[in-house]
Amino acid sequence: MSTETAGAAPAGAVKALVMADVAARAGVSHQTVSRVVNDHPNVAAPTRERVQRAIAELGYRPNTAARALVTGSSRTIGLITINVNQYGPAQTLIGLEEAARAAGYSLSVAILDEPGLDELQGALDRFLAQSVDAVVLHTSSSQAVEALRSLDPPVPLVAVQMGAEEVRPTVTVGQEAGARLAVAHLLGLGHATVHHVAGPAYSLEAQRRVVGWRAALTDAGAEVPEVVHGDWWPTSGYATGLALAARIAAGEVITAVFAGNDQMALGLMVALCASGLEVPGDVSVVGFDDVPEAAFYTPPLTTVRQDFAELGRRGVALVLAQLAGEDTLPDQVEPQLVVRSSTAPPRS
Repeated sequence: MSTETAGAAPAGAVKALVMADVAARAGVSHQTVSRVVNDHPNVAAPTRERVQRAIAELGYRPNTAARALVTGSSRTIGLITINVNQYGPAQTLIGLEEAARAAGYSLSVAILDEPGLDELQGALDRFLAQSVDAVVLHTSSSQAVEALRSLDPPVPLVAVQMGAEEVRPTVTVGQEAGARLAVAHLLGLGHATVHHVAGPAYSLEAQRRVVGWRAALTDAGAEVPEVVHGDWWPTSGYATGLALAARIAAGEVITAVFAGNDQMALGLMVALCASGLEVPGDVSVVGFDDVPEAAFYTPPLTTVRQDFAELGRRGVALVLAQLAGEDTLPDQVEPQLVVRSSTAPPRS
């Protein structure tokens, strides 16, 4: 017959560490350990270091659920995002996670297939059940902006890369400014105009790049060609490249193309070369994003760089400002032009 009593720990079981164990090791009170764990400012530096050393030596891990009950904070930020299989969204997610971790928060992620109101509300409800401190919505879908107007959570909700300034606090990369940089570079090389292969029409990022491209051409008094839409992938860039090559073969003058992202630019350049045209000899090409592979395309791609790590840092900073009750303004990360070998003056 077993001599083990109901509720007693099984023989050989390791007792879970508690704050009292840390307090005993550090020679401080339970309350002092609690203050250190919860980042309370009123702890002397030597005492804080002693407690942190004891935590490290014992391998103590705070009970986040219990801490949330005491402090009213789970130290968790919920992230709702849609479709992270592209370089930009994936890098933004990484930037947000790194910035949240540096600020002492964890990131809980919900990846949705559709940005509709029902899907967003469902993800938001799941996060609220987890007692998150705030929620970040990251998507470039115009549909999500409309849905965002109907959401009214009891925690701060921040938009990243949406530009929904009139709806929520937001931080984004200057898409229009980036497009202007691309066009100004090509016009500055002497090209009469710049054709544009844009991203999908539903994308806010694609829409703003079209606005910037068109405005830069208009301001320069240059012809504004008809925009062509792709789907962000190299296959659509390749199809567009074949179509442009056929137009050039028919006698149309096309010497410069601004692609909505680097992947479409890659497909575009492959198609042009397959059609017997040289990049940049016959057609100069500029991309957008500056993916790590862009410097190793043939030729290396001139592109507009988005700083996704900085976007993540500013997104988390906006969340922290909201949690602190501070007034916030829309924030924008400025893009940079990276000039490589895929652009050159047009042949006379």
